[in-house]
Amino acid sequence: MTVTLQKEESAILPHGGELIQRELVAPERETYLKKADSLKPLKLDAWGLSDLELIGIGGFSPLTGFMGQQDYTRVLEDMRLADGTLWSIPITLHVSREEANEYEIGTDIALTGEDDVVYGVLHLQEKYFYDKEKEARLVFGTTDPAHPGVNKVYEQGEVYLAGPIYLLNRPQHAPFEAFYLDPKETRKMFADLGWKTIVGFQTRNPVHRSHEFIQKCALEYVDGLLLNPLVGETKADDIPAEIRMESYQAILKNYFPADRTRLVIYPAAMRYGGPREAILHAIVRKNYGCTHFIVGRDHAGIGNYYGTYAAQELISQFEDELGIQIFKFENAFYCTKCENMATAKTCPHDQACHVLLSGTKVREKLRNGEDLPKEFSRPEVAAILIKGLQHQRRI
Repeated sequence: MTVTLQKEESAILPHGGELIQRELVAPERETYLKKADSLKPLKLDAWGLSDLELIGIGGFSPLTGFMGQQDYTRVLEDMRLADGTLWSIPITLHVSREEANEYEIGTDIALTGEDDVVYGVLHLQEKYFYDKEKEARLVFGTTDPAHPGVNKVYEQGEVYLAGPIYLLNRPQHAPFEAFYLDPKETRKMFADLGWKTIVGFQTRNPVHRSHEFIQKCALEYVDGLLLNPLVGETKADDIPAEIRMESYQAILKNYFPADRTRLVIYPAAMRYGGPREAILHAIVRKNYGCTHFIVGRDHAGIGNYYGTYAAQELISQFEDELGIQIFKFENAFYCTKCENMATAKTCPHDQACHVLLSGTKVREKLRNGEDLPKEFSRPEVAAILIKGLQHQRRI
């Protein structure tokens, strides 16, 4: 099932030209739900469930299911699907060798969550083994098991199941339901607002002052900003989504024009894939209807695995093909002499005057119970983060 959008609904076509919709509605949905009772089940982890949802709602267009071996191999080696379409990260469904023997090619599988709800159905077309070390090296640029994405690959099953899916139930995103829109809905929202140009911003961190600075720089050139925070699975020491979402609302309310910003969750797992994940993030925001996308320092990175501007360098090679314009920003800082945010392009002062900002530094200060100075964070945001994390520690 696909939906071809009329040009007046969005200024940018989805990746591959069509917005894929693999979500069933009545009466087909009821038919499949009844059928699912008799199907062999497969329990998805949080990562797999979010991938199922994003395939189903069109966020991962043009994918119609979990990748088969031809797509998987070419994505690893060339960052393309088998048909040549640009794609940077494998979207796969893993099982153990023993589990794989339980499922027969050509049959349907009921995909459930940890709560035993049937969220979708997979029509199994392929089962294949894969090289974990090769995937880690090519996707994440390292085979170090300390990297959370690499560790995920090493710990998962040895076999991938592949085939088209149908989404029967969307996962719940409490308490964020008011901020949940699928790509078809965001495209309509932009059209209703009269926005022709929209910049998307990906984050798994609170919006600190350097984020605010580059978002507002981008807003000078477009009609609207889509703040699109990731709320799926992240590593344990990242600030929880509930706390971050409250902080996003505070900064938008107090420091951004209400008629030019929208907050919508991105229900994905964080892969920490650096440059390759930056390309995936751009593709997804293109599917959501964004015409522009911000890539700053160490996008989707972690630790010292990627160069500061490695994501910008890689995505620049494919910007024309992506069809979404990339705003590339240098590392922003607060200058105590300028008494303002700046980059090396705009500030003449010595580095001793520069207060460098990062999500890592914010998390460190919060874990240590330290207040966040104005150079790091707006006071409304800092208060929410401190209160939220103190409450979390008491639970």
